[in-house]
Amino acid sequence: MNEQRRQILQMLAEGKITADEAERLIVALERARPDAPPAAEPRPKPRPKYLRVVVNSADDVGVDGPTWINIRIPLQLLRAGVRLASLVPPQALAKVNAELERSGVPIDLTELKPQHIENLIEHLDDLTVDVDDPDTKVQVFCE
Repeated sequence: MNEQRRQILQMLAEGKITADEAERLIVALERARPDAPPAAEPRPKPRPKYLRVVVNSADDVGVDGPTWINIRIPLQLLRAGVRLASLVPPQALAKVNAELERSGVPIDLTELKPQHIENLIEHLDDLTVDVDDPDTKVQVFCE
């Protein structure tokens, strides 16, 4: 701790200045010292390992009471699947794409690249799922 900071804290301890004044003085000191180390930078977010889908439904539609679904998928499985898709022959991908399109799934597997999965994973924090049933809660997130 430098001498100026110690003096500010001493004045605070003696009651000569308030805590707010001490804080402002310390901030001013830090601004005045260009060689001062920057404030602790936030830690980078850890790389998520799982894609989780949780569904809670309070209605008693099922025979056994409310519906509760909790799916935890390793993201490595998704990453591996994308890499494996690149090994599928183009003719087979064309057939799969045609079947997906016929089923109402507008995905072109020939365009699927590993960076797309990474972008998806990165943006899952912003994902919101709307459900028409007010008694049902759906959560999709990475952990």
